[in-house]
Amino acid sequence: MSKADLRSAARARRKALAVADPGAAGRAACHAETMLDALFGTMGGWPEEVRRGRRLTVALYRPMGSEIDPAPLARALIGLSCDLCLPVVERLDAPLVFRAWTTGQALRPDLVGSAAPLPDAPQVNPDLIIAPLLAFDAFGHRLGQGGGYYDRTFAARPDAVRVGLAWAAQQVERLPAEGHDMPLHGVLTESGYMPAGKAD
Repeated sequence: MSKADLRSAARARRKALAVADPGAAGRAACHAETMLDALFGTMGGWPEEVRRGRRLTVALYRPMGSEIDPAPLARALIGLSCDLCLPVVERLDAPLVFRAWTTGQALRPDLVGSAAPLPDAPQVNPDLIIAPLLAFDAFGHRLGQGGGYYDRTFAARPDAVRVGLAWAAQQVERLPAEGHDMPLHGVLTESGYMPAGKAD
């Protein structure tokens, strides 16, 4: 299948999941602490600045269409003493920038109409980027909407940990990947945190 066909099928599957299982986001949030322990415990520990007292900064997103809602995860991460931020599209051909945010703060549409923090919110560098997706496989490959924003962002921020947020049923056997693609470190679903395996 072409990527366009894959996206069409994945959108239909995700839309059906959003209707059939709207509570999945809350169940995924229950695994937030396990996710953080798995990620940073297996990747050499917490970032040095975090060990010295800085709070872990996690980038979430505001859902569009049938994307799984990270609001329950936001509440769980705040409870785990994390700082939050949201992505902002400032240029169509550039990586995302991230501005500090917490639940309840005012948002306004960015360049592509996604709800984003106001321009006076501080710009930050997230330690962990939680990304939406259409489909994923066991090797950390992610099928996005096709705009390339997260691909450019991952390439520009190679030290940030990359995790998808999805329904478990969005997993497929294998997605096409190019040499420059940066895989996710794992995916958080209502079934738990799934670390990415190594591709053949």
